[in-house]
Amino acid sequence: MSFCRRVALLGSAVGLMLPASALAAHSVGSSEQVAWVRSAAARFVAAELAQNGAGACAVLNAPLRASHDRRSCAERWNAKLEALLHEPGAATRLRAEQRAIPSAVVIVNGNLASIELPAPLMSGPNRFLWSENCWMLKG
Repeated sequence: MSFCRRVALLGSAVGLMLPASALAAHSVGSSEQVAWVRSAAARFVAAELAQNGAGACAVLNAPLRASHDRRSCAERWNAKLEALLHEPGAATRLRAEQRAIPSAVVIVNGNLASIELPAPLMSGPNRFLWSENCWMLKG
């Protein structure tokens, strides 16, 4: 086994042994900001698991909520979630994301924030924008 692989495995093992509070200590931003970003991510994943397109749209930044081709955001997300959750292992992956959120590292820099999760919440990095007096997921 290579040295790099051994270091990676050791780091993973140490990460599993640390309490969530120790992992969260690496977050940057006020505890309130970090909690709000985690809450937004949790609401988004919960809406996906519930196949609730309107709930998912409620966490999206305004440009992502706009109607396209005469279909509302909720209609588009309902269709997307129905297809997604029929993929093998999709619900399992979403539940793993849901479990990862409370201890995920959150970095807040002004009105932008990111959360480090095993997979993207949408199609790109897990970035949030402070907009409409809350953290909204950016595309």
